[in-house]
Amino acid sequence: MAATAGVRKDQYRVTVTVDGADTGVWDKSSGGGIDSDAKPYRPGGMGEVKTLGGQKSVDDMTLSRLYDHDLYVMLIEKVGAAAVVVTTQPLDPDGVAFVAPTVARGVLKKVQGPEHDGDSTDPAMLEIEVTVATVTAS
Repeated sequence: MAATAGVRKDQYRVTVTVDGADTGVWDKSSGGGIDSDAKPYRPGGMGEVKTLGGQKSVDDMTLSRLYDHDLYVMLIEKVGAAAVVVTTQPLDPDGVAFVAPTVARGVLKKVQGPEHDGDSTDPAMLEIEVTVATVTAS
């Protein structure tokens, strides 16, 4: 049985669907943190501080992959409206899934084509930003 701790950053398969269309595996992802607006409450008489909790929110996610012009064109048409599902699957050292994936659902907020630099031979990247509404993990 594989361990559930001690995974490297490269041991994930991140896939994205946009309006149900599979866009394949994405190379990098960031964001998607889950936060709340919980604030401490200080009662009178120097009472002990209490936290009443707060509503949850999820940070936007940014994903990038090697530039694909056809995908870029398709995504441009869907900015601001398309339903997006980001599935993050942890992998063991042999590339085999060993726990259930984390699934984020939201809307395509932004599409960014590659940066240009006449002095660079770095790969051209396609980037998307997703406004995340829900995250589920098990």
